[in-house]
Amino acid sequence: MADVHSKETRSYNMSRIKSRNTKPEVLLRKALWSNGIRFRIHVKNMPGKPDIVINKHRLAIFVDGGFWHGYQWEKKRSKIKSNADFWIKKIESNMRRDMINQRRLQEVGYTVMRFWDHDVTKNLNKCINQILLFLEASKDQTIPSRNLFI
Repeated sequence: MADVHSKETRSYNMSRIKSRNTKPEVLLRKALWSNGIRFRIHVKNMPGKPDIVINKHRLAIFVDGGFWHGYQWEKKRSKIKSNADFWIKKIESNMRRDMINQRRLQEVGYTVMRFWDHDVTKNLNKCINQILLFLEASKDQTIPSRNLFI
């Protein structure tokens, strides 16, 4: 099936898709901030540049877009019709990179939480409660923050 847009228009549209400060990410950050949780965002020297990092508790949080990171991938993989070779390779590459970055963060003592963008927008309280429960449980085990990624 041919694209309904010209190559230039499609390229422009794709370039406008944000990878940082998305609505679900900002929503989660505002909720954390209003609960008194302080954090850093998009820490460049950490694997995967986590969307939110709470160094005091060694917690890295990612808000993943369903399409880009393969939400229900086994079911949706076969439904990609337009430019399937490119998109399947792209999304599976993203998923592999996510696993590698998660493993690297865990190797240096970080706990990694991943939330789907639609979970944040539809079930924000559930996501916040999960983070708060983790922070409460790790309160006694806080480790002095140190920069492990240079």
